[in-house]
Amino acid sequence: MKIPYFQLFWSFFKIGTFTIGGGYAMIPLMEKELVDRRGWLAKTDFLDILSLSQALPGVFAVNMATNIGYRLRGFRGAVVSVMGNIAVPILIILLLATGFRYWKENIWVERCFKGIRPAVVALIAAPVFKLSKTAQISWKNAWIPVVSALLIYMWGVSPVWIIVVAIVCGYIYGCLQDRKEVEE
Repeated sequence: MKIPYFQLFWSFFKIGTFTIGGGYAMIPLMEKELVDRRGWLAKTDFLDILSLSQALPGVFAVNMATNIGYRLRGFRGAVVSVMGNIAVPILIILLLATGFRYWKENIWVERCFKGIRPAVVALIAAPVFKLSKTAQISWKNAWIPVVSALLIYMWGVSPVWIIVVAIVCGYIYGCLQDRKEVEE
C-alpha cells in the first residue's frame, strides 16, 4: 500500500501540532494515529522504531518521524514526515522566543506552564505502561528497566553505558536462545 505523501505529512502535522512536552509525549499520539487509526504500522514495528529512535543521537521526535517515514515511503517519506512533524513546533518556538522576554514575568503565563507540567508527565508515563505489554515485559524481566533507572538516577551512570550494556547483553541472550533452539 503506497501512502500518499500528503496523508503522511498531514498525520505528522497533526501529531506535531497537538503534542505538548516533547518527543516522548508524542508516542501515544503517534501510536493512535499510525498504528490504531491508519493501520500503517503493526504494534511490534512501532515498538522496534521506538527503540531504534531512542538509541539514535538527536531529537527523539525527529528520529521517530524519520524512521517511520522511511519505513513507509523511503527517503522522501522520511523528509515529508519530518517536515510535517516540525512545522508547527518551529513556528511556536519562534513566536515564543520573540515574545518570551515580554511574558516571562507574567503571573498567568507562569501559572499556565505550571499547570501543563502534570499533563506532560502523564503523557510520557502512559505509553511506557502501554508499550510494556508489547515489549513483553513481565515480572521475570521487569528488573531491567528498574535497575537501569536506579543506576542513572541514584548513581549518575550515563544512559549511553546502559544502552551499550543492554545491546551487548541482548545480543548474547539472542545468540544463546538461537543455540538452544538448534540443540532442541
